[in-house]
Amino acid sequence: MRILIAPDKFKGSLTAAEAAAAIAEGALRVYPDAVATQFPIADGGEGTLEAAVAAGYEERINAVVGPILAPVGAAWAIRKADGAKVTAVIETAQASGLADMEPTPANALRAHSYGCGQLIAAALDAGATEIVLGLGGSAMTDGGSGALRALGLKPLDAAGNVVPLGGGSLADIVVLDASALDPRLAAATFRIAVDVRNPLYGPLGAAHVFSPQKGADPESVELLDAGLRNWASLLREATGRDVNVEGAGAAGGFPASFLAFTDAALEGGFALVAGLTGLADQLSAADLVITGEGSMDGQSLTGKAPIALADAARERGIPVIVVAGRILVTPEDLAGHGVVAAAQLLDVATGPEDAVANAAKYLAWATSQVLEGA
Repeated sequence: MRILIAPDKFKGSLTAAEAAAAIAEGALRVYPDAVATQFPIADGGEGTLEAAVAAGYEERINAVVGPILAPVGAAWAIRKADGAKVTAVIETAQASGLADMEPTPANALRAHSYGCGQLIAAALDAGATEIVLGLGGSAMTDGGSGALRALGLKPLDAAGNVVPLGGGSLADIVVLDASALDPRLAAATFRIAVDVRNPLYGPLGAAHVFSPQKGADPESVELLDAGLRNWASLLREATGRDVNVEGAGAAGGFPASFLAFTDAALEGGFALVAGLTGLADQLSAADLVITGEGSMDGQSLTGKAPIALADAARERGIPVIVVAGRILVTPEDLAGHGVVAAAQLLDVATGPEDAVANAAKYLAWATSQVLEGA
């Protein structure tokens, strides 16, 4: 039997690679002669980099400016394909992540994406011709302005001074000086993984919907939204492009700057990562797929990685088993996506805290149990 073990991360307890190893351990207890291929998946947010590295991309680490100026070590990945194509994978969470910032109103206004721009510059220095940007877990609401500043853009106020970094300063910008913007941006292909439909600004925009999670209070939300409106206007004046489109509100509006100054395309996260990592080839060789994530809930059914994978397996006639930390959807919901059996860690752990603390042990155990009963 050829088993494709392809989970997403179990947030707060296991990375996707750690989850895959635990599931493989449980599967091989039941089918010791099986070929168990561990293949972490992601949907374009946090975990995208890990999935790329697991698929053979070379991981690199650069010291960059973090979301509130303290330096951080940020990982990214690169792979040279046949011919001239060189693909780099960058996650906003690595350089400008919420994990590196205390979520307060002041920090919500100060946070920026400068470090992401430094990673893009490093990728270009390494010869990247295609740059994949995974969004998620970001600290900033700066419209991607910080990233462009790291690449040479100068946002100026009425006195001709460069404004401070951060979304709280966007409303003070009156002109963009793009004379020193890195010319390599125009030649590179940018692919941005986006699974939200939020526009850049407005009631459903980046500031109103996402910045409260980053520490913004009501007053800060209004300041950030006003800044994003001004930023969109300035980008339109500079490039002729309207960036207040569906998906531009992801990661604090990060896509907006690249929609303006490059020929960036917004793509569904799971499909983008699946294409980068060669998931289709793995599926074609599988007799059984085991997938999972920390919480299998209603949001999972809207196209998150494990269910998107299950749909792809179903189309090929491959049965799917789900093992998750907790399952909040019905067996009928899962069956509609080709899932033939499912188990949750809460069924074998003594409680939620135990399930999180000993997730790997219980994941292997739950996998064995569901395979024995399937």
